[in-house]
Amino acid sequence: MSRLVAITGMAVAALAGCAHQPPTVTPVAHVDIERYMGDWYVIAHVPSRAEREAFNAVESYALDAKGRVQTTFRFREGGFDAPLETMRPVGFVRPSTGNAVWGMRFVWPVKAEFVIVHLDADYRATIVARSKRDYAWIMARTPQIDDVEYEALVQALVDIGYARESVRKVPQQWPEVRNDRPPLPPR
Repeated sequence: MSRLVAITGMAVAALAGCAHQPPTVTPVAHVDIERYMGDWYVIAHVPSRAEREAFNAVESYALDAKGRVQTTFRFREGGFDAPLETMRPVGFVRPSTGNAVWGMRFVWPVKAEFVIVHLDADYRATIVARSKRDYAWIMARTPQIDDVEYEALVQALVDIGYARESVRKVPQQWPEVRNDRPPLPPR
């Protein structure tokens, strides 16, 4: 656990730089925040240090009574049978952004920039990016998407300034058969 805390701290330091600046990546016009809540499988990412070897990565969002986004990020480091790792950052939707720009707090008081730059009309696929183009996440409501959609989402990242070779496809194998946590149902 202390290793995860140390890695998270390093990731936070790297993420902190542009949390309060207007994003230089274009957010979507509007996010129905309640509809955005729930489980998102990480299909691919430009990973932070903590998630470079993530398998079965899932980001889950839930609004609390104060309008904060309680986040649970779960993954297995290095393989499908590795121990489950969990991070619990809190998201703060920035006012006047159509709910598309958040500050994600891993460690108080730092809020890392989190910009929803793509969201399909059915809320089945999304891309979260950052102005620094250092990290990004392609996520879907299902653990796999077809190759054509995957390539289009990767191209969307490339089009906003990410290097294609930086994108890592996250291995997903569901349902999980581990006894320490029940599997997530596909949405």
